[in-house]
Amino acid sequence: MARRPLPRILSNGSAQLARSRELARTAADSATDVLHPLITITRGLRRLAAAGRRRWAETPKERRGALLFLVASVILVVALVPYGPLLAAITLMAAAAWQGRDRSPAASDGPDESQTQRLKSLYEALVPHFSAAEDPEPLYSHGGAWDKAFPTYAFDGGGRISQLVVRYPAYFTDGEAEARARVEHLLAAKSGRGREYHFTWDEEGNQLTVGVLLPLPVDIAAQRFVTTPGETVLGFTDPTRVQRTLPLTLGEKQRDVPPVVWRTGPRSTEPHLLALGQPGSGTSTLLRSIALQALLHGDVVIVDGGGTGEYACLTGRDGVLAVEAGLAGVTAGLEWVATETERRLIAANRAHQAGDPPPEDTKRPLWVLLDRPTAFTHLATADGRKDPQSLLQVPLRHGRPANVTVVVADQLDSLDALSEPVRQHTRARVVLGPATAEQLESVLGAPPHTTPIDELPPGRGYARLGSGPVHRLQVPATPNPYDDATPDALCEAVLALLPPRTTPADGETIPEQDQSEGEPERVPAEREPESVPVAPQAPESEPEATPVLTEEPLQNPGPVLTKEK
Repeated sequence: MARRPLPRILSNGSAQLARSRELARTAADSATDVLHPLITITRGLRRLAAAGRRRWAETPKERRGALLFLVASVILVVALVPYGPLLAAITLMAAAAWQGRDRSPAASDGPDESQTQRLKSLYEALVPHFSAAEDPEPLYSHGGAWDKAFPTYAFDGGGRISQLVVRYPAYFTDGEAEARARVEHLLAAKSGRGREYHFTWDEEGNQLTVGVLLPLPVDIAAQRFVTTPGETVLGFTDPTRVQRTLPLTLGEKQRDVPPVVWRTGPRSTEPHLLALGQPGSGTSTLLRSIALQALLHGDVVIVDGGGTGEYACLTGRDGVLAVEAGLAGVTAGLEWVATETERRLIAANRAHQAGDPPPEDTKRPLWVLLDRPTAFTHLATADGRKDPQSLLQVPLRHGRPANVTVVVADQLDSLDALSEPVRQHTRARVVLGPATAEQLESVLGAPPHTTPIDELPPGRGYARLGSGPVHRLQVPATPNPYDDATPDALCEAVLALLPPRTTPADGETIPEQDQSEGEPERVPAEREPESVPVAPQAPESEPEATPVLTEEPLQNPGPVLTKEK
């Protein structure tokens, strides 16, 4: 039986619904414009009636009779006067229209005196940067008109500039980074310090748009993020920079926040990460957040160069292969990582040559997280050993096809102490904490489009993935749950994400011996005894049996084997 097509109203119902909603809104606006006088008079009558009730309530009881007589006399006189009722109705409507008018203060067309003074000072400060002696009609000149240079502006509640559009002459070198940096620094200083500004340069239109960025949320705790295998959430950024949001739980509320997602795996162009920052900026928090996400689908090897036990909560957990804090253990662990990387490459290559899929043991991701590896460099140099960073060359160079990811976190002043493979193969970069524009550009490879500030909360900084744009970053709060200074809510959030403890491979336990009893009961061995040489049989005349001779020492004697007559 052929299927009947759906009615037209159901096939494109959403379009018709939107059109009907738009027509209803237009009709409502038109009716409001037409009935505006009636609405004003009705509002005025309501206000007059309210005023009359208040007057009646305020009048003492002994005077209410005289007031009623006066009102009745006025009504009688108006009724007897020719055209009295008509004139009274006109007077009442006029009074109602006057009382029902819109009393909200009219918005000022221009800035007030303080705002005008601020714009004038900003204009005068930009004159040396946007003026030239050869310009016959300069847009910027001392004592010139600032309203031509600033076509759009807005102020916040504190009287500081929140948005500004700056026009500049065409001969300004807006393609040079140094010229841009000078103007941006000046605008940030004159508009108000302590805030982050975003600058958008329009080279074609010769306009610069300055906007104030809102602070990033710092109350996002560690939790399960809605991501696919191979995606790691580094933190969260501004909604204008990314086109994706993640549903997050903030206490009892849920909100969608734009994330900074780092993609790893064989198809990633940025397989390794380098995070730098000042002490206390949140690099260890970032490593813990990455470790909790990596343990969902892979194994983790952690190197703690700080030696403060920041990763003690991960020791002995499922998927955590090792948490090393000593030079010998770190060297042995990184040697195993290099050997494992080579083994995976060889196994995958043999499978490819045979036309088979890669083995399963080469598909499981292996993460190597190193916190302050430069500390072991100094120890190895003093002890005359090999630098542990030299063992990272194989995982860094060949880790992408082997599903091996390396994350290095260190202090910003130790950038020169990092080895060349670490600086060369870590294309994903993160800088946390206060940093100058020169330091950000040297680490990230490009200057940020915002002005860095001096005071930042922990976990706050910038991130850049490969050759992409520079994002503002706020790392989710993932503190050490064993720290006494950590709030209980954050401790519970981190402990809830930890995998269970690792179970021994055999699963057996050794029974404890009771010291109060005598010698413990001896359990015969499960394996069969070896062939035991037997002494020659005694003559029949000898009734006693000869004991069996064994080759093993009788330190733990068991039942003696005898051969009877």
